[in-house]
Amino acid sequence: MNNLLLYVITVVIWGSTWIAIKFQLGTVAPVVSIAHRSMLAALLIFFYLTLRRRLLPLSRRNHVMVCLQGLCLFSGNYLFIYPATEHLASGLVAVVFSTMVILNMLNGALFLRLPINGMVALGGAIGLLGMVGVFMPELESFSLNDDGFRALLLCFAGTCCASFGNIFAARNAREGLPVLVCNAWGMLYGAVALYAAALVLGTPITVDWQFAYLSSLFYLAVFGSVVAFWAYVTLIGNIGPDRAAYSSLLFPVVALLISTVFEDYHWTLLGLAGFGLVLAGNWLVMRRGSA
Repeated sequence: MNNLLLYVITVVIWGSTWIAIKFQLGTVAPVVSIAHRSMLAALLIFFYLTLRRRLLPLSRRNHVMVCLQGLCLFSGNYLFIYPATEHLASGLVAVVFSTMVILNMLNGALFLRLPINGMVALGGAIGLLGMVGVFMPELESFSLNDDGFRALLLCFAGTCCASFGNIFAARNAREGLPVLVCNAWGMLYGAVALYAAALVLGTPITVDWQFAYLSSLFYLAVFGSVVAFWAYVTLIGNIGPDRAAYSSLLFPVVALLISTVFEDYHWTLLGLAGFGLVLAGNWLVMRRGSA
């Protein structure tokens, strides 16, 4: 029941963050906004851990592993995916990113010696097929020109980066490292890396003091980063990176459900069928027999 709650928290929050992200676009460069988000989230977690006297020290080796988790999961993946979104429709980005279900399964087997579960693999394949159905109109309009192909490679590279972050998180959970401690240091390392990337790229490090930007930044930092990443990384430790990654198929669908209510999004028969496949795959992945 605890895992189900963590799963629901992850899917619902990350399925709704697209609303807040819209208010982040404008005067501040995306890489800087993500750095602000990670830094604010890290500071909030450090404050909480210090207040509760739960900020445990890490060994030098574990700091390296947590740093790698942060670079892959909290910063590096965004450096690849954000430029890709300039040339790819959001649906195609969602489909490519959802391949993390398969990547986590393969990387978990390769680096952590985790067994490949047949039902999880089947559920992931069914879910991916469903995602294709949901976003078929956007996939059909994709043109494999130079910019599109380059963006597709960047998106896949970002997905691979996020998958490695999942594997580092699973390794840290296996070592018994507290999730919030790992997330605090990882987000701090990730934020510093993003600020450094902005300086190297000549991107101004600025803040938009408008209420819409600051309130959305607060929502993304507190809920999108502190709460959702706590739930997700805890899930990785509890049920494994392969099953936890199935949430990457569900939160784009949740975003579409929200868009149906607030933006009058219209579903097609193929999209509804795809949605059904995503849910069926989720049932296969999360049922007790898949553990």
